[in-house]
Amino acid sequence: MPPSQLKRLKASLREQGITGQQKSKKEKKKNHGADANKRAQRNAALEGIRQSFNPFEIKAPARPAKFDVTTRPENRKKTLVERPGVSRSLGEETRRKTLLPELNARNKVGGIIDRRIGENDPNMTPQEKMLERFTREKSRKKGSMFDLEEPDDEDFVLTHGGQTLDLDVEDAPRDDYDAASVSGISDDDTGDRPPKRRRELEDGEEAEQNEEEGQPERKKSKAEVMKEVMAKSKLYKHERQKGKEEDEELREELDQGLGDMLALLRGHKRPPPPAPAANAPVTANGSMNPEREALINAGKSQAEIEYDKRLWQMKLDKRAAPTTRTKTEEEKAEEEAKRLKELEEKRMRRMRGEEDSSDEEDSKDQTAQVPDGDEDIEYDDAREFGLTEALKPGQRPPGVDDEDDFVIDDDLVASGSEPGEEAFSDSDMESSDEEDDQSAEEDEEDEFVRDYLSKDQKERQGMLDDQADKAGPASKLAFTYPCPRSHEELLEVLKGVPITETVTVVQRIRALYHPQLSAENKEKLADFSTALVDHTSYLAMQDPPAPLSIIENLIRHLHSLSRTYATVIATAFRVHMEKMHENGEITPGDLVILTAIGSIYPTSDHFHQVVTPATTIMARWLGMTTPKTPRQLATGAYLVALCLKYQTLSKRYIPELIRFTSLALKTPSIEESQLAPHIRNTLTMIDLWSTLPAFPEAITPTLLPAISSLPKALRTKPLQHIKIHIRQALLSRRPLALHSWRPLPIRTAIPRFEEGFNPDKHYDPDLERREGAKLRAEYKRERKGALRELRKDASFVAREKLREKKEADKAYEAKYKRLVAEIQGEEGREKNAYERERKARKSRK
Repeated sequence: MPPSQLKRLKASLREQGITGQQKSKKEKKKNHGADANKRAQRNAALEGIRQSFNPFEIKAPARPAKFDVTTRPENRKKTLVERPGVSRSLGEETRRKTLLPELNARNKVGGIIDRRIGENDPNMTPQEKMLERFTREKSRKKGSMFDLEEPDDEDFVLTHGGQTLDLDVEDAPRDDYDAASVSGISDDDTGDRPPKRRRELEDGEEAEQNEEEGQPERKKSKAEVMKEVMAKSKLYKHERQKGKEEDEELREELDQGLGDMLALLRGHKRPPPPAPAANAPVTANGSMNPEREALINAGKSQAEIEYDKRLWQMKLDKRAAPTTRTKTEEEKAEEEAKRLKELEEKRMRRMRGEEDSSDEEDSKDQTAQVPDGDEDIEYDDAREFGLTEALKPGQRPPGVDDEDDFVIDDDLVASGSEPGEEAFSDSDMESSDEEDDQSAEEDEEDEFVRDYLSKDQKERQGMLDDQADKAGPASKLAFTYPCPRSHEELLEVLKGVPITETVTVVQRIRALYHPQLSAENKEKLADFSTALVDHTSYLAMQDPPAPLSIIENLIRHLHSLSRTYATVIATAFRVHMEKMHENGEITPGDLVILTAIGSIYPTSDHFHQVVTPATTIMARWLGMTTPKTPRQLATGAYLVALCLKYQTLSKRYIPELIRFTSLALKTPSIEESQLAPHIRNTLTMIDLWSTLPAFPEAITPTLLPAISSLPKALRTKPLQHIKIHIRQALLSRRPLALHSWRPLPIRTAIPRFEEGFNPDKHYDPDLERREGAKLRAEYKRERKGALRELRKDASFVAREKLREKKEADKAYEAKYKRLVAEIQGEEGREKNAYERERKARKSRK
């Protein structure tokens, strides 16, 4: 049986020499010097014994120590020893420093925080604290500009106008009065003066020094100081005047050689000057040049005029400037392809309804460039309606026809001028009815008045009158018209004008009221654009209607004006569409308006302020109208063709088109001439929508029976066309099928073996699941640690509250006992006094 703890303790104390035979007094006196060392050894031995006999002070490691190897670092060979008692005491001390002050300061407001330097640093001595505070105070005062105790900083220099005001610098500017003027002229001041004046000053200084030698320095009087100041001021004035005279002489010499220099610059030799006259004045030294003398005698004003004139000629002399490198055909083709690609990407984004960030940035830049308070400058809002910015004149590629490529009359072009080129762009490639796939844009305002604005009004009027006499019937028109602000005024202007000359009148009005001629012309042309929209619809309503070429040219003018007045023209179109919506019927004027909308604005956008309402109106009429009369058949055929033209690029499906076309084909007693446009619309729909996923289901129950009901001569070709496209659409479909997974091996019962398997380690092959398990384990560990710390905090708070309660109870009990003792003592004293009084009275009796 092992010995008990008491026996082991006694044996350990005996082995360490702490207990045992006691020393005598003589031995203690003999070894008095070694007592301090022995006391330290005794304390260390007691500490070791105490730790060895406390089983709770050291925690055994969870894992046994690994085998020692030679490659293991030295710092890892030590076995970790856990001491829970030490950790507990450290945690208790930390809580006393952090949690206890917070607990004591709870429900308390205010307090004094000592922020003095070194107060919270226990490692600083009082001397170090005072030294640090003194150093900080001195550095703070030294940084002040108004510190009068410290000398001025050598690096601190005053400046004015970009120049230093330090008078110790040689090139520093000096005032008429400075320190040197009071104490005499310094050597630095006399360095740049004439020798004669400097010698006089030096002689004066030597005389004063000789006079004052052997005498104490005296303070100069105010009169002497002012006298020196005046003398120095006169000296500076004399030097400035002399410098000005030298500059004047140098400038005159330059004037004299200016003619020869200009002749050399212009590349021709100047003729030699004439010989001087016999009676020419000669100066004392005989060195005056005759040309210079003639120039002086002619008067100073004339010389200044000649000098300024020649100086201005030199300033305006055009110098050679580097030009832009000529690009090769490959580079031009690459740039053009890149531009077309960007335009197509923007159109596709608009078609899908996505926001174009580049357009937003451009619009922000344009808005930011408009200065505040400038009401005449407006940013180009044509982008909001799908119109791109017009290019500058002369940028259109050759061989491209513009939609506004009409010829300007010679009557409006000044003599010797040429019609300007229009700008070109592909932004409206989807909105042109009359041209091919290529489309362009121009700066029409510059085209109409390119050279027309450069001549005088009288010369133009005379030229126009001369050409009016030579011209044919077209020149009988007036050359000036008032700018109509409404449709009624436009009709008044066109009264008596042949319908074929309407375009000419519109062209002349635009040229005469160009915005560059007057600031008011912009508002006039905006109102004129609205009147032109009304007049386009008005011409189609006439009986007989105007020729299509006239309406087409007016639409081109609207297309040109829409880039400058996009909002005004769009509002006018929307007003017409509101009337269409209210009336419910489609007139020829409405058809022209819808056609103009398709020609001016991009029809492939997902949403457009003008095109979307127009498409809605056409679809509503086609969906709610049953064709019965020839007029309804013709109107419906035109609207179906126009809707298909709108959807050429976007290829959106409109069911109202199929509905109206199928009803029109089934209409009884319809002539073949009326069926032809509907059959063409049917073929166009087949070609346009053949790539849609639901094409066979949309066409088979509606258009296929309608085509089959036609006469054999009319149904053969379209029926064959429809069947071919339906067959191709069905063949292009892929039937639904299960997803093809990669082949998986058959699971076996053989387990997977891991070399070096550790049961405490997870071997999950799924990375995501493994990371999730690791995160959950970490969360669990942190949560347990947090709960453990919270429990320790709660235990600490409870102990502190219990300690405070015990202290309060102890103080209360002590106070209670003290009061009871005082009361009992008072009672005893009173009782004794009473007994003494009673005995005294009894003895007196």
